[in-house]
Amino acid sequence: MHQPLELLLWEGDDGRRSFSQETCLLLVRGCKPQITRNWLYQKALKQQRSFCHAIRRTEGPLFSSLFPVPFVWFKPQFIQQERTRTMRKIETKKLAAAVTALALCAGVLTGCGGAASGTASSTAASSASSEASSEEADEMAAKNVADLIDAIYVQERNEDTDAQCEAAKAAWDALTDTQKELVEGENADPDYFGRDTGDASKDDARNQDDIGDNELLVVSFGTSFNDSRVKDIKGIEDALQAAYPDWSVRRAFTAQIIINHVQARDGEKIDNMQQAMDRAVENGVKNLVVQPTHLMHGAEYDEMMEMIDTYRDKFESVAVAEPLLGEVGSDATIINQDKEDVAKAVTAAAVKEAGYDSLDAAAADKVAFVFMGHGTSHTAKVSYSQMQTTMQTLGYDNVFIGTVEGKPEETACENVIEAVKAAGYTKVILRPLMVVAGDHANNDMAGEDADSWLSQFKASGAFDSIDCQIAGLGEIEDVQKLYVAHTKAAIDSLNG
Repeated sequence: MHQPLELLLWEGDDGRRSFSQETCLLLVRGCKPQITRNWLYQKALKQQRSFCHAIRRTEGPLFSSLFPVPFVWFKPQFIQQERTRTMRKIETKKLAAAVTALALCAGVLTGCGGAASGTASSTAASSASSEASSEEADEMAAKNVADLIDAIYVQERNEDTDAQCEAAKAAWDALTDTQKELVEGENADPDYFGRDTGDASKDDARNQDDIGDNELLVVSFGTSFNDSRVKDIKGIEDALQAAYPDWSVRRAFTAQIIINHVQARDGEKIDNMQQAMDRAVENGVKNLVVQPTHLMHGAEYDEMMEMIDTYRDKFESVAVAEPLLGEVGSDATIINQDKEDVAKAVTAAAVKEAGYDSLDAAAADKVAFVFMGHGTSHTAKVSYSQMQTTMQTLGYDNVFIGTVEGKPEETACENVIEAVKAAGYTKVILRPLMVVAGDHANNDMAGEDADSWLSQFKASGAFDSIDCQIAGLGEIEDVQKLYVAHTKAAIDSLNG
């Protein structure tokens, strides 16, 4: 005697229910294929791109009669192209029709089945239809928010940005907890509004008017991680304002994606480069000094310079200070005082946080420090190689430089792992070589995904322990002093 069957609400790879409209044939073993091209199917999109069964054996009295068919399979006539996240679309009538049809199909296959069988089938269809109606409302509400997030995610600022940011946040706030978990789009996910990154009220957007004659504009890529923004970017800005009280410190971010995110989620409006430059002009600023918080003369720095050049004739004088690591240099052997100072500062901070009295003490305990930068295909990528040369020159043999992008090649995660293994260290401490401990530090370095640096070091099986320090360069006092020194050189250049 066969076990009875019940409808299975199939879950996707992410643990949530996965829905997609496809043109399919429902194949039932033991009977002809049923034409079901207008139905909505619940599916699991696997790497092999196959559809798994949506009916399975189970203990339970759903169908009391004999049921000779163990599985129902969905065979696609086409499969949508692979996407990182599957968009969910629900149509209640179609889902109800699918449920009803499956129940009827089961009834036909089992014969008459008696009154008990008919009642059970009817109850199952009614229950599934009711559930579908509720789920439809949840999915529609979640999709609306996802669409609103996607609309502003990478949008260049325009006259509608403010209203769209407000609308997205209002729609998110109106969702239930269940609905919030369903938010998925091209870029949208529950973390966009839901992830706790700290108290935004502790930050200062520094977008005030009444600037005066002298402005010190601090230009950063930016971060949506509130605590990191306060510690790292605001930390640098505060140090500069304290050092130069006769200059008005203002802020600009170069990443509009971050500006939009912070505005939508926290209501904090941060100027982009064009807004900041326009603000300076409108306020009658005469002398403008720009201090980039960028690590090096890379692509972001080049784009910043292009914007500044279009405004030079609007001021009496303009000076641009050096980024943190100073001049790039021609090859990996060329190092400078800025790189040496940064190497000393970040290493000292890492050793202290790890609880060691010195780097040598950590080395004696078989501890290696791996500092992870971003990486770049820009010619400035040699700066990372120069930082490794600097560490070696300083005698920091248990310090290794890596990058998320693996550019230059020797800084790729797998190559750094091999270098640390070859050097004989059994414990690893990962820390960002970035001004801000934002998305890259929290996710690419310390995240739970298989491709994070933490996960890759663990997967290598070569180390007894791997720990992470989530801290940006910007919060280190000695690094802040370097920015102060760079700004001083720029101010001095205005005076001849």
